[in-house]
Amino acid sequence: MSRRKGRVLAFQGLYSWDVGKNPLEEILSFTWPEAKDEEAEAFAGLVISGTVEHIEEIDAKIASHLSASWTMDRINKVSLAILRTSVYELIYQSDAEAKVVIDEAVEIAKKYGEDGSFKFINAVLDNVKNEK
Repeated sequence: MSRRKGRVLAFQGLYSWDVGKNPLEEILSFTWPEAKDEEAEAFAGLVISGTVEHIEEIDAKIASHLSASWTMDRINKVSLAILRTSVYELIYQSDAEAKVVIDEAVEIAKKYGEDGSFKFINAVLDNVKNEK
């Protein structure tokens, strides 16, 4: 369960970095009151910092799997944060099982995203997985 909590915290932290323009150091040093799980916080920190470090490659990978009528600017910020952290895991975390990463991204999108956004996230992540 720690990884699931960590993935939720990671998407929330990345959302804060992107939308709130909060500095990475501030996000990584923040104590997540709802976490109460050092392992989840450590995992979230790893995913957030890795995602930010590789943001250009991750965004390029996401953009390459959008249909012609979609641009990165059109993606809802919650969905974008979920996509970015998940693509980071799929590409840069060798121990991450793709099916688990995608399933958890879909569940996070169902809980925090717009209606139906989980379908879009699932399709993009499935394409990224198949490209590997």
